[in-house]
This record gives sequence, C-alpha cells and structure tokens, in this order.
Amino acid sequence: MAMHFIFSDTAVLLFDFWSVHSPAGMALSVLVVLLLAVLYEGIKVGKAKLLHQVLVNLPTSISQQAIAETDGESAGSDSSPVSRTHHRWYLCHFGQSLIHVIQVVIGYFIMLAVMSYNTWIFLGVVLGSAVGYYLAYPLLSMA
Repeated sequence: MAMHFIFSDTAVLLFDFWSVHSPAGMALSVLVVLLLAVLYEGIKVGKAKLLHQVLVNLPTSISQQAIAETDGESAGSDSSPVSRTHHRWYLCHFGQSLIHVIQVVIGYFIMLAVMSYNTWIFLGVVLGSAVGYYLAYPLLSMA
C-alpha cells in the first residue's frame, strides 16, 4: 500500500468487499464518499440546531428543577411538570447522544476512506465537506 497520495482507479475502501477496479467504480465510490461528507456536515449542523431548540424549550435550569422537585415531593404530587421536564430532557439528551455516535462513526469512515491515499477519494471528501457546509450552514440561522 502506498503511503503517499496517488491518482488511481483502483482502491480498497473501508471493507474488503468495497474494492474498486475501474474508472466507473472509482467515480461511484467518489460519489458515495462525497455524499457521506455531505451527510456528516448536515448531521453536525442538525445536532447544533437540535441542541439550540432543546435549550430554548427547556428554559429552567436543572438546579432550579431540583429545588422545585423537592418542593413538589413535599406537596405529594406524583406526576409533576418538573418530573416530566426531567424525562423530556433525558430523552432529548439520549437523542443527542445517538446523533453524536452516528456523527463520529461517519467521521471515522470518512477518515479511513481518505487514508486509502487515493487522490480522487480525498478530493471527493473535500468537495463533499464544502458542499455539505454550503447547504447546511444557512439552516443554522433559520429559526
């Protein structure tokens, strides 16, 4: 395996079954890697937007909720709005964690694809990242 970037239409990407031996196969592989990079950028922006929405929809801090929860428990209410808020916060945090894991996995796949040292794959990742950022960044300013 070459340890420098080469222009070639043959490569093995990520798995043994993703073996490219033709220009058409390389073009398809570059397209797949480009779309993975676009997806990575979209997830990154989507995760930031989701976090912003969670913070806006949960205006009280957790410490204030803990104080209110102890007051609510002394009053004897079983299903207080505070416990529902805690439950909702944990569900949102779980969702954020899943999205983060997906983002990390896709990021490592992209990194390993670039480590094939194929220049076409590298250019596909760079172009996909640029296109993904260009498409996803305006979504951050939309409310």
